[in-house]
Amino acid sequence: MTYRPEIDGLRAIAVLSVIFFHSGFNFFSGGYIGVDIFFVISGYLITKIIVEELSRDNFSLKNFYIRRSRRILPALFFTVFLTMIMGLWIMDPADLLDLAKTILSVLSFSSNIFLYFQNGLSIHFGITILKFLLNQGMVFL
Repeated sequence: MTYRPEIDGLRAIAVLSVIFFHSGFNFFSGGYIGVDIFFVISGYLITKIIVEELSRDNFSLKNFYIRRSRRILPALFFTVFLTMIMGLWIMDPADLLDLAKTILSVLSFSSNIFLYFQNGLSIHFGITILKFLLNQGMVFL
């Protein structure tokens, strides 16, 4: 696949809009356009890779997931580790218990289900910062 500089421009817009949203700028408070842009870019790139491999009769679902895991899991583990360190530094024991539960749900890939049963959207600081850091970690991949 050839390098596409315009995709880097879209990534920059996506990252900046997420950062501005989390920084509390009113202009970005109405939605998650940066995350949407990033998902569209990711979908495009992943689909392009799969189509190219299928056209060469070289596609393997197993290898696809191995490559994705090698790319995403180190960033996930690093982000969870940093979140735990920050939590130990700034959170009280009750909040740390909530953070631990959230981290377990993240590591078991069930965080959406966990957060849904935590009254839908959580305003809890530990959960919010974990979600923010995980989103940022994925965006910067």
